[in-house]
Amino acid sequence: MTSTTTLAIGTSAGTLLTTALSALIMGALAMYTLLHHRQVFAWMQKIRRKDEENSELDKPTEWLADLYRTQCRLAQKPCRADELEDVVQIANMLRGVTDQTEAIRPELLKVVELADAYAATALPDPGPSLKITLLEHRTQLIRAMKQEATRTELARAVLSAQQKIKALRRS
Repeated sequence: MTSTTTLAIGTSAGTLLTTALSALIMGALAMYTLLHHRQVFAWMQKIRRKDEENSELDKPTEWLADLYRTQCRLAQKPCRADELEDVVQIANMLRGVTDQTEAIRPELLKVVELADAYAATALPDPGPSLKITLLEHRTQLIRAMKQEATRTELARAVLSAQQKIKALRRS
């Protein structure tokens, strides 16, 4: 005579095995969930850091766009010092943030340097004299051509800085 023995708690071996397997599966799911949450948390921290870094680039991006518009407005037009005041002001604002924007410091310094060079090419005021000599006219023409060449270099530097900012924001 064979008899089956039940456990002290009154369950059969099949029920105990099912319970153990369920606990094992639940433990595996809990581990998987924990690992997944850790990955999601790390990803969120990475995104948060990237957003903070990108927020540092907001003002320089805006000022570079303003500088580009301003210098485009002055294209192919000989300018005097008072017409270049906006360029000087934006260059001063960019100069102020170059130390805080480590990622694009070289590009901003190049833009500021070229903006200063562009402002230095301002044509002198003609004064009260209505008549100018041929030599003065040629001198002003040469200065106007240098001014336009400097403006073109400034436009290239601004576009280069804007591309660098776009690349930084993508990465």
